[in-house]
Amino acid sequence: MIQIGPVPSAHRSQEPATTLPGRLDLLLINPNSRARVYQSLASDLAAVEPPVWIGLIATFIRDRGYSVKIMDAEAEGFGSDGVAERVRRLNPRLAAVIVYGQQPSASTQNMTAAGEVCKAIKRLTPRQPLLMGGLHPSALPERTMQEESVDFVFQGEGHYTLLGLLRQPEWKGPVDYSQVNGLWYRKQGVICSTPQAPVIEDLDTDLRAVAWDLLPMDKYRAHNWHCFGHIGDRKPYASMYTSLGCPFKCSFCCINTPFGKPMIRYRSPESVIREIDELVTKYGVRNIKMADEMFILNERQVLGICDLIIGRGYDLNIWAYARIDTVKDSMLKKLKQAGVNWLGIGIESASKYVRDGVDKSFGKKDIKEIFEKIRAADINIGANFIFGLPDDTLATMQETLDLAIELCPDWANFYSAMAYPGSKLYDLALTNGTALPDTWVGYSQHAYEALPLPTDHVSAAAVLQFRDQAFHTFFEHPQYLAHVERRFGQDTVAHIQSMTAHRLKRKLDRKSTRLNSSH
Repeated sequence: MIQIGPVPSAHRSQEPATTLPGRLDLLLINPNSRARVYQSLASDLAAVEPPVWIGLIATFIRDRGYSVKIMDAEAEGFGSDGVAERVRRLNPRLAAVIVYGQQPSASTQNMTAAGEVCKAIKRLTPRQPLLMGGLHPSALPERTMQEESVDFVFQGEGHYTLLGLLRQPEWKGPVDYSQVNGLWYRKQGVICSTPQAPVIEDLDTDLRAVAWDLLPMDKYRAHNWHCFGHIGDRKPYASMYTSLGCPFKCSFCCINTPFGKPMIRYRSPESVIREIDELVTKYGVRNIKMADEMFILNERQVLGICDLIIGRGYDLNIWAYARIDTVKDSMLKKLKQAGVNWLGIGIESASKYVRDGVDKSFGKKDIKEIFEKIRAADINIGANFIFGLPDDTLATMQETLDLAIELCPDWANFYSAMAYPGSKLYDLALTNGTALPDTWVGYSQHAYEALPLPTDHVSAAAVLQFRDQAFHTFFEHPQYLAHVERRFGQDTVAHIQSMTAHRLKRKLDRKSTRLNSSH
């Protein structure tokens, strides 16, 4: 067990007015893992995402009278030593490394970099109170306390836990943290925890907007495909939530881990448009990602937001997530009018049997029919596919790739199945004794250390190799390139060709598979 020095008694007896003049209350840190996670794709192809969850925490804490700063080490390009030096200079009452992403993998894969940041901070300022929180720490709080150089871990959303820490009285002796809900801490060297903190109920009031003024807005860049047809116009960019959580129970997903169960909560359309107003008028943002796990779900909510955007007359370029079985004809016209030019659709597998095995059933909805309706509305499609789901064989994986080529979506994401902590697949992997990545960055699809799950029929090496080959097969296919040229122009084709020139390096031994390597 890592032993951390005692937390100094730098805690308030009352609300912020009684603290040391000028002392920063909370520093929120987004660790930098871009190069390690994306390899050569990190330079100019991958998006640079704003840390939206950190921005929401900042608003919540600042609204209650505490001083807050955000250090987006990823956007600014700070290494762990650079972060540590800035923490030393700022000397906050509490520093918090938040490991959270807008997709399930984006939390665990960042843990390697997050751990290095924490070690660097503790080396330079051993008595700096340091916390880690986010999706991955919420899934594995005790293990995080054991392995990482931190004094605290929050489990859950984090807002109430951080507020509880900042409200602790300024005592000369050890502080009693037992009344701070959602907290993991040490007492006389023993790891202790408190009951889970409640989730935020009033999103309009408590999570009304990201603290955009605390972020380096000039650094963020949209996904490349989000800007097909105007590939040189990826900035300015922002992402935002209009809802939190997801009511579905797909076994490969861990997105609901901070919330405790499958659920969804909505902001009002009026709250959403106020944040869009700020992004457009203050920061000149046109490219917006609706980061909701399932934006296209509640028809009344979707149409309410669309109507307000249309009423503003904004020229936006929005993309959002949907399921095959949540897209309704009545939504499509309004979505396009509001500037929703892209829908991300999770197909996962061409095999209904494979999809059913991970609790992702589409019922009687026909994938091709939905694609045709979305295209008829002049909305682009980004389709998601996963290779190596538990019931996959080489034959079903090939069937999925064949379907991707036949559908010819405007963009395709090809994933290999991973046992993300907090997901049912993770629990199953532990039960079965399945080999898991020996580093957290190994949960990244693009990392050198990537280690996907094997199936009963296909090895992990074969799954990863199939995924890598599928990527190039699809994006180099003449049918797809011709489609892109017709829809977006030759500049976008050239961009795709520059993307496929990159070859990911993989640590995983491929001698165990009969597949031919493309990387």
